[in-house]
Amino acid sequence: MSQAKTLTSTELEQVLNYIAAQSYSQRNRVMLLTGLWSGMRVGEISSLTISDVMNPDRSVKAEVRLTAEQTKGRQPRTVFLPQKLRDELAAYMALRTDAKPEHPLFVTAGRKRFSANVMAQHFHYLFKKAGIAGASSHSMRRSFITNLAAKGIGVRVLASLAGHRSIAVTQRYIDVNDEMKRNAVELI
Repeated sequence: MSQAKTLTSTELEQVLNYIAAQSYSQRNRVMLLTGLWSGMRVGEISSLTISDVMNPDRSVKAEVRLTAEQTKGRQPRTVFLPQKLRDELAAYMALRTDAKPEHPLFVTAGRKRFSANVMAQHFHYLFKKAGIAGASSHSMRRSFITNLAAKGIGVRVLASLAGHRSIAVTQRYIDVNDEMKRNAVELI
């Protein structure tokens, strides 16, 4: 089975433009950017509650502490949220004024929690309808790891951010492209 596509900046713009013209655009945008900018798996994103990401004063946390039950490997971990993602989450939460801390962060059109499977299917169809062939919910995670690797972040840090116990697993996520190779030879 082939790996999920790593999104280029052009493809990201393409899918964000598609999302902007659809129903639930703010929710879909923030779900996508959460995967892309935090490296969380779709199952982790779907498991989030409002209290996982929001402080009692309604400010967005800089770090999300995932419990063992929320992670694939059943190991608790901390996910660091960059400021640009915290800004997106704050704008999204401004629309969820009636939400309680224990409510799911992302809900379906029927106001129910996304299951990991339904969220994965949701992303599959978003990418397909946006014209991005080969992309899936895992594309966001692969893009997160690849983009950080391209900026010189070491594989041990990447493995920790991804929640991998083995750097060999993390290395399989990194998609080497011509731009990375051009930048590498310029370091000589």
